Amino acid sequence: MDVYRTSFLEFEDFPETSEPVWILGKEYNALTERDEILSDVTSRLWFTYRKNFPPIGGTGPTSDTGWGCMLRCGQMILGEALVCRHVGRDWRWARGQKQREEYISILNAFIDKKDSYYSIHQIAQMGVGEGKPIGQWYGPNTVAQVLKKLAVFDTWSRLVVHVAMDNTVVIEEISECSGCSFSAGELNGCLEGACALAEEETALWKPLVLLIPLRLGLSDINEAYIETLKQCFMLPQSLGVIGGKPNSAHYFIGYVGEELIYLDPHTTQPAVDPCEDGQVPDETYHCQHPPCRMHICELDPSIAAGFFCRTEDEFDDWCMRIRRLSCNRGGLPMFELVDSQPSHMVSVDALNLTPDFSDSDRLERFFDSEDEEFEILSL
Repeated sequence: MDVYRTSFLEFEDFPETSEPVWILGKEYNALTERDEILSDVTSRLWFTYRKNFPPIGGTGPTSDTGWGCMLRCGQMILGEALVCRHVGRDWRWARGQKQREEYISILNAFIDKKDSYYSIHQIAQMGVGEGKPIGQWYGPNTVAQVLKKLAVFDTWSRLVVHVAMDNTVVIEEISECSGCSFSAGELNGCLEGACALAEEETALWKPLVLLIPLRLGLSDINEAYIETLKQCFMLPQSLGVIGGKPNSAHYFIGYVGEELIYLDPHTTQPAVDPCEDGQVPDETYHCQHPPCRMHICELDPSIAAGFFCRTEDEFDDWCMRIRRLSCNRGGLPMFELVDSQPSHMVSVDALNLTPDFSDSDRLERFFDSEDEEFEILSL
């Protein structure tokens, strides 16, 4: 714990307040649990700009400084999901400690090289299919769509990434994408036969990463959403929020008072190569000082909120909590939770944007804040 105390002295101190501190679904007391707060923050995967990695696409950039901050935030929110998936939310990192094999595998999925599942190379090249040339800044929706596509290839984690559009989470759609295609009867028959599969492979529910791109105002966040946004960080399924300001993205992991707590990717570090024994020098993947803070009113209204449900019971619990929040007074719901797609669901055409755009371009224009000339139309 001495390391943490020293870090607190070397950097701007965390506020001494009796107000609760919430970090990804866990509540802390800033007066009595300061070391625990920093330990939790330090244990989150911290992905920043890197330099001197292999050229993206063979001939492209060798650094993402200046353009990759939202991509790094996407890595952080998905990295948190993988931590919850493989080692658990309560897992803690310590400098110099021999790490679990699962943790090393998680880090290897993000190493800056072309064959890592979620490397800057994979995200940047997959983004080309979403209309984002390599080196162009992403918005929250683009990075969510790219992560959804990349997760399909991660056979180790077997995640389902669902991106909820139009400010609406449709339970039926999630059940379809996170469940298997065979019925319970077929499953039982298979288990009783000679071709019995491992329990993990036959589960009717695949761990769910739910990403919800949202627009919480025009040029500034609508204060009516602030309390609801805070409550999202209190949910045990919380993966945090990616967003920030136009062309400057952050990964928000909690709040204290009226300040959001976040990890900042805007630090350029040398690329890391795994050791011959497969271990990864990992100190630069953990922010070892008190986290950054900003007033919640400074948040750009274009964000994506993330949640992780390892089991169907956890998803049912999340639905119950969201419905309960919707009934509370004191905040405007950020999104709608429905059983099936309603007939009034806003279609792309209803956005009434230039007809020459493809659907993905229109939705990107709707959700991404890098388009400074865009304004939300009255729907």
